[in-house]
Amino acid sequence: MTLTVGFDLDMTLIDSRPGVASAIDTLAREFDLPMDGSHFAEHLGPPLATLLGDAGAPDDLIPHLVTRYRELYPDVIGQIAALPGADDALAAVRAGGGRTLVVTGKFEPHARLHVDHLGWQVDRLAGDLWATGKAEVLRAESAHVFVGDHAGDMRGAKAAGVLAVGVTTGPYDADGLWSAGADVVLEDLTRFAEWLADHTSRR
Repeated sequence: MTLTVGFDLDMTLIDSRPGVASAIDTLAREFDLPMDGSHFAEHLGPPLATLLGDAGAPDDLIPHLVTRYRELYPDVIGQIAALPGADDALAAVRAGGGRTLVVTGKFEPHARLHVDHLGWQVDRLAGDLWATGKAEVLRAESAHVFVGDHAGDMRGAKAAGVLAVGVTTGPYDADGLWSAGADVVLEDLTRFAEWLADHTSRR
């Protein structure tokens, strides 16, 4: 049976904080809003509209902010690097004959820009999905594992009935990921290839 592994994108495969902070700071200046990009970028995971509301943006302005943010974002792609171990994690799945998925809450065209910029080959990219909303794609693709940094990712994995692997590179520490239902918690993706080899040997 082919092993299929899904990965979240923001703060799991990429450190999107510098680019997000830059785009949000520009947005704040243009709309004269008291939002701080660096603070905003520390809470990535939920949909953009939710994060903007949490940051104090007026409800009636949020659709306009989302549209403008999406216009600004392609210019910050170059500021965003892969997190340590991300390349090796994706390569390890493929080296074992497996399939890789990227299932993310990020606007899908932006997610595609990141994947292309970093030269990654993935078997399926699905964007605009959050928490348990990720489960439909994971089930449809017969995923066995989902890797993410957020409690929402753990909930998505559990809803899909797949192994939930948490990484502490985002806003949640190990205890938070365990509490959200993680089956495995890694400090980051640098240990993922080793964990995967052990996991597949026991399957």
